[in-house]
Amino acid sequence: MLKVLIPTLMLFPTIWMVNSRHLWATTLAQSFLVATISISWLKNSQTSTWSFLSPITGTDALSTPLLVLTCWLLPMMILASQNHLSSEPYNRQRTYISLLVFLQTFLILAFGATEMIMFYVMFEATLVPTLFVITRWGNQAERLNAGTYLLFYTLAGSLPLLVALLTLQNQTGTLSILTLCYTTPLHLKTQADSIWWVGCVLAFLVKMPLYGAHLWLPKAHVEAPIAGSMVLAAILLKLGGYGMIRILPMLDPLSKDLCYPFIALAMWGVIMTGTICLRQTDLKSLIAYSSVSHMGLVAAGIFIQTPWSLTGALILMIAHGLASSALFCLANTSYERTHSRTMVLARAMQMVLPLMTTWWFLASLANLALPPLPNLMGELMIISSLFHWSNLTLVITGLGTLITAAYSLYLFITSQRGQMPQHMTSIAPTHTREHLLISMHIIPLTLLILKPELMWGAQW
Repeated sequence: MLKVLIPTLMLFPTIWMVNSRHLWATTLAQSFLVATISISWLKNSQTSTWSFLSPITGTDALSTPLLVLTCWLLPMMILASQNHLSSEPYNRQRTYISLLVFLQTFLILAFGATEMIMFYVMFEATLVPTLFVITRWGNQAERLNAGTYLLFYTLAGSLPLLVALLTLQNQTGTLSILTLCYTTPLHLKTQADSIWWVGCVLAFLVKMPLYGAHLWLPKAHVEAPIAGSMVLAAILLKLGGYGMIRILPMLDPLSKDLCYPFIALAMWGVIMTGTICLRQTDLKSLIAYSSVSHMGLVAAGIFIQTPWSLTGALILMIAHGLASSALFCLANTSYERTHSRTMVLARAMQMVLPLMTTWWFLASLANLALPPLPNLMGELMIISSLFHWSNLTLVITGLGTLITAAYSLYLFITSQRGQMPQHMTSIAPTHTREHLLISMHIIPLTLLILKPELMWGAQW
């Protein structure tokens, strides 16, 4: 763990001491080196035991793919942010990159934590740099409103979790993830226990977010700069799923009865957010709502607690992280040229940027879960697990899949095909930097087809 954490922390002196002309190149090279080192974690990802253990951190089959995804995202965020920060003062550029490094450090400590209370502290700490990035570098005047939504939704959902964890510590005498699964089962029967159960999962459901607690996400995505959108879609939403997978086995037998309304809400959310996507006019808002739809499927898979559904949830989290981050990068390339996220104004890009259209096509296909991409593998495992749990879910998941395909194709056709507006004829060509950025999303996603066991978790 230290071989990744120490180089990550050493990015701070690099950012503040390097010559201004070499700031972006140097930080990109060092963060890419950290991402390359993190791949070594994957060699033990197929075992059911903990590895790389230290007194406070460790990795297992569940956290390893999420940790590698976290490290892989930092160089991509630096690549994506380079253009729109180029006109800012150098100190603001340094502060921006420092916040991204802070965020990566907190995320590594959150996914690598072996104590639930440390996970909670890091889970909350990720809010601070995210809030600064959205409110200081957001695009529109609404960014302060979006930051307020993010802050209050997350904090209001997280406070019951702190009380619930302290109660768990009082009952079991430990909050270590390594030993909690071996403690004697809790006898949860009373009404107070039911409230405690809701307190445990509420923070994670708001973070995912579950339909009904999702209003902060489209606002945050639309107002955030590109790096903020990328890290929100790819990593921060996965913190909720990861936390739920960790804590739900400790909450039996209450989960069997109390999960029904949440599964119903998650399945209903898949349909509702899909139909909302079909009538969106804002490019980033459509991609943000599609994230809520996918996370609804993940939440339903985690709640039914079968080996197949948990594996499917983990695969879909990793695949969605790469696919949605790629879509936000593509939306940003369009925004930097047209200065508008309205889909009617930024359409028919195929005529002027044909190679970028290829990337749009691949990312849209990944979003709608085309075989043989990992997105399909994750969705199929969750859908088949839900069907085995209850036959009625097939109607909802089938309709959800159909709507997902419809809005993904609507996104592609509206932004890339059709009659080109007059103002689009003189836009700037694409850069190698942008093609490198998208390929760093799509190539790992495609390569995971060849070795899916790297991300399907072996601990179930």
